[in-house]
Amino acid sequence: MVMMHIARSRDPYLFLSHEEKTRVVQAIQAAERATSGEIRLHLERKIPGDPLAHARSIFEHIGMTKTAARNGVLILLGVASHRVVILGDQGIHECVPERFWDSVMEAMIRHFQHDAFADGLVEGIGLIGSRLCAVFPCQRDDLNELPDEISYSR
Repeated sequence: MVMMHIARSRDPYLFLSHEEKTRVVQAIQAAERATSGEIRLHLERKIPGDPLAHARSIFEHIGMTKTAARNGVLILLGVASHRVVILGDQGIHECVPERFWDSVMEAMIRHFQHDAFADGLVEGIGLIGSRLCAVFPCQRDDLNELPDEISYSR
């Protein structure tokens, strides 16, 4: 979990422009073409209380624990609370180096600090996708187990 300063709308639906949303969804789709893993972005106004516990709750709520290989990754962004959390399910979390999630977070934050949120999300999704591909390459019978679009809550 990292704190950040945001000078955009505090409404999660309006935080990213239409073009930025399109770029992020395209990055998710491109990453998932090479892996059986699943990547989701969830935007909400505030991440309350314990950010990791809240991310786990969102992870459950949007069905990310239902992937066959337990290889889903959630990027949770609180647009008003200025918090971001990356949470990998058990299957992927066991296969990444200790500092992997921190390095993805740092890459994203470098962009976020310059109000380049779509750039940061696209880079983070690319890094996550590359790692998922290395550990969970796409199989001939692979199904897209979760939606690629951005999810929201207020």
